[in-house]
This record gives sequence, structure tokens and C-alpha cells, in this order.
Amino acid sequence: MAKNKFNDGPGPSQRQLRVGEVIRRSLSEVLARGDIHDPELNRLSITVGEVTTSPDLRIATAYVLPLGGNGSEDTLKLLARNKGELQRMIGKKVGLKYTPDLRFQLDETFDRLDETRRLFSQDNVRRDIEPDTDTPDEP
Repeated sequence: MAKNKFNDGPGPSQRQLRVGEVIRRSLSEVLARGDIHDPELNRLSITVGEVTTSPDLRIATAYVLPLGGNGSEDTLKLLARNKGELQRMIGKKVGLKYTPDLRFQLDETFDRLDETRRLFSQDNVRRDIEPDTDTPDEP
């Protein structure tokens, strides 16, 4: 059984989801504006697909992907190098009592989506999921 990005429990609470989304929007805005004092990071276009938070809201994991998917490892290193500045900016925007510790991981959602499309395009799979047109409709 595959693990999800969240804990093994019943899933994230509404508060976790809400805080994660606020952090995602704030982080996306900071990265899009180029507010960071690192010219290397400001040159990149980075998509923040999702932010998940721990149940106590102390850790926030941002799932990111550079535009085009090239230079993923370098992007993670640049984000980690600027983590302190990003956390301070997010803290000011979000207004939580404690700013979560930001962590960055590659967003593999698009890769899984491409693989799913590839699987659905196979003849033997399409044959199983498409309606059978050889049999007449029942009355």
C-alpha cells in the first residue's frame, strides 16, 4: 500500500488544509515577485503545487517544480539555501503564532499524470475501459 504525503491517520484536518493553502499562495507570490535577495533563485519560475503541514502546524512541506521540470535538484538547493528568508516573508504574510519550518520536495504529480495518460492510451487498457460498441443496446 502506497503512503500518501500526509500522515497514516484519517487525513489532514481542515485547519491543516487551510494553513497549507495560505502558505502555498504566499510562497507562490513571493517566488513570482522575486522578493528574495538571491538573483539565482529570482531567475527561476517555480510552481508550488501543494503545501502540506504537520498536525501541529510546525512543519510545512512545499511540493515544488521548476518551469519545464529542468534543474529540479538545483532548484531544491536554492530554496533550501534561502529557507530562512522565505520563512520570514511567509511568517509576515500568514500571521500565524509560529511560522512553520519550511521544507521543500519535488512535486511528482505531473510525472504520475503523464504515466497515467500513457497507461490509458494502451490498446489493452482502452479496450477494457471503453464501452462495447459491438453489442446492440438493450431495450
